Amino acid sequence: MIPRYSRPEMANIWSPETKFRIWFEIESHAADAMAELGAIPAEAARNIRERGGAATFDVDRIDEIERETRHDVIAFLTHLAEIVGPDARFVHQGMTSSDVLDTTLAVQLARASDLLISDVEALLAAIKRRAIEHKFTPTIGRSHGIHAEPTTFGLKLAQAYAEFSRCHTRLVAARAEVATCAISGAVGTFAHIDPRVEAHVAAQMGLTVEPISTQVIPRDRHAAYFATLGVVASCVERLATEIRHLQRTEVGEAEEAFGKGQKGSSAMPHKKNPVLTENLTGLARMVRAYAMPAMENVALWHERDISHSSVERMIGPDATVTLDFALSRLTGVVDGLVVKTDRMAANLAQLGGLFHSQQVLLALTVAGVAREEAYRWVQRNAMRAHAGEGVFRDLVEADEDIVRTLTPEALASAFDDKAHTRHVETIFERVIKN
Repeated sequence: MIPRYSRPEMANIWSPETKFRIWFEIESHAADAMAELGAIPAEAARNIRERGGAATFDVDRIDEIERETRHDVIAFLTHLAEIVGPDARFVHQGMTSSDVLDTTLAVQLARASDLLISDVEALLAAIKRRAIEHKFTPTIGRSHGIHAEPTTFGLKLAQAYAEFSRCHTRLVAARAEVATCAISGAVGTFAHIDPRVEAHVAAQMGLTVEPISTQVIPRDRHAAYFATLGVVASCVERLATEIRHLQRTEVGEAEEAFGKGQKGSSAMPHKKNPVLTENLTGLARMVRAYAMPAMENVALWHERDISHSSVERMIGPDATVTLDFALSRLTGVVDGLVVKTDRMAANLAQLGGLFHSQQVLLALTVAGVAREEAYRWVQRNAMRAHAGEGVFRDLVEADEDIVRTLTPEALASAFDDKAHTRHVETIFERVIKN
């Protein structure tokens, strides 16, 4: 985790203190269930719960023990025994390290998911507000980076709203898939622990029971989870890239808010750069990068190996912390986005109504001209307009073939700006519910 790109609440999920507290909760709930089943004394379970629950686990002490034992879970259990006393012999009965580690990871990913879901909800609220604000703000649509036909800035944002609505659905599903508990012992057979212990721990930790584990929870769940984070990050990048393009000097239709006292360049005082959205593009690349090692973790040897362990120690915190930061940053960008309607209008007018070419084409076909012939008539005037030989509408109105075919009313209708945005309300009703 890089502090520059971390927010405290998400980072705290992955802190050693939080991890050890979850480890204890799992062990304590397991002890309670075993006591209920008569496998260990009830008094022992109570002492474990009360003494461990009141303790502050010493991270330095656990690290010191691990340097000797070379085993993190044993180091923790040793430290817990220093706190609990003789009843600690009943801790971890019939369990294996993966029971603790995998269940803890499930808890952490579920908690991280809750924050990410909340982040997306905040982003959706910001996008919705700005989309409604600019529902009918006309702007030129572009394909291949080239002027195409008019759209509205609200529709651009409505598309992003629909995209992040799907991200919300994906995150909810990914959370459900990864939030499973395994307390099944060595190689997952429950040979030394009752399956009812697993069910109790799962219920207490807000998880579902893993239907079948080996000695680890199957990693296809985690692969799907991190792949989902990668998809969400890609959606972040898509909107960030759109804003970056719109801020280019030659376009100038929207830009990131520029704070009082902010500096754009160490050398050039005039600069106002899209640094936040450029940063989001970079962060998205990192989150996507974590999906591949998660997929490679699926294929483990037999009932378990630990080739996945080092990977998850890095990608679990890094992917969730980075995406949390990115979603929050994007929300701020959308909230503060400066929309330049005057530049949008100027860009729309830049090519003299050239974007009406399809309407002229369709009018000609309706009038009985073969599409190929109509295309040639319109395109020759469009190319002349591109070459600076005149305004497209003027050229069309001077074209003998076209004016011979279309009535003045039909020709005027072909240059009606409102035709391009007549279904904006319909699209909004599909996507954004007021």
